Amino acid sequence: MILAGDFEVSVPFMDETVQIRIHGDASKPALIYLPGLHGDWTLVPGFRLALGGRVRFVEFTYPRTLAWSLEAYADAIEQSLSQHGITRGWLLGESFGSQVAWTLVRRERGGGSGTMEDTGRGRGDGFPPRPLLPAFQADGLILAGGFVKHPFKWGVQLAGTFARGVSLTWLTRLLFVYAKASRWRFRNSPEVVAGIEAFVSRRTELDKLAAVHRLRLIAANDPRPIARQTTMPVHHLAGLWDPVVPWPWVRSGLRRECPGWRGGRLVLFADHNVLGTAPRDAAEQVLAWMCAKSSDFPKSRETSEGGENADAVLECRGYSPTAFVEAGAGTS
Repeated sequence: MILAGDFEVSVPFMDETVQIRIHGDASKPALIYLPGLHGDWTLVPGFRLALGGRVRFVEFTYPRTLAWSLEAYADAIEQSLSQHGITRGWLLGESFGSQVAWTLVRRERGGGSGTMEDTGRGRGDGFPPRPLLPAFQADGLILAGGFVKHPFKWGVQLAGTFARGVSLTWLTRLLFVYAKASRWRFRNSPEVVAGIEAFVSRRTELDKLAAVHRLRLIAANDPRPIARQTTMPVHHLAGLWDPVVPWPWVRSGLRRECPGWRGGRLVLFADHNVLGTAPRDAAEQVLAWMCAKSSDFPKSRETSEGGENADAVLECRGYSPTAFVEAGAGTS
């Protein structure tokens, strides 16, 4: 179904499906959202609305797979983007999604399989060959509660053990309390409330097992060699109160090992789900990073609550600055 430039489709990949939803037309710069451990777009409506139509927002829902490698995730994302003519844009990797994003970055640098692959070797999933695809060019990478290598592998493994053992009934009750509080918090935003209700309703036993599988992928992955070769802009957005992925360790590693590091922002009243708990602050900061010249944002610069104002930025990397100004007219 297509409505005013926004549409949603399912893209089969082998025997499973990745879903893509696109908001905005092709004249706007693309921002590709790769969700976290929960694997869907149900927690991001507030952030999308706060963007105010100033970018072409592309969001994904992963299948509840227990077999895909990170390469397979990247294959499916890349294939879906290619089918919709999206060959460049900024990657917004949320938590687990940051690991998929690093895999896409490596492919752009010609460091592995994916867009130029004609065999299944090296993917670790046993899938057969797939058609060659045009390369996706990432203009920048934003880690929203994301990371390079998780700073505490034992914590990831412990979370996986807990998730395997916890009953779905107990988890559902916990999510019911979360949903009730969130409905009150976002009572003036029906679309956000609908997303929260969808988030709760999607939690099934298979969904839980898929999250456990993603935790295994996180624990086994080390994209630091990719980060060491990455020169495009890389930013980190985090809530100050994030016990899931401790931001001091993430930023220390980025400063030390990533040539593309351009700084980050801590949002005071936000947690690990920074896009959902502080959507307006997160949206304005992401827009500012997308628009800023690399020379305007030196590597040593970081912001806390201040950040850059997206409206003050004069030029976007590779895009017409009017794409933001015109799309943002009349938005708050």
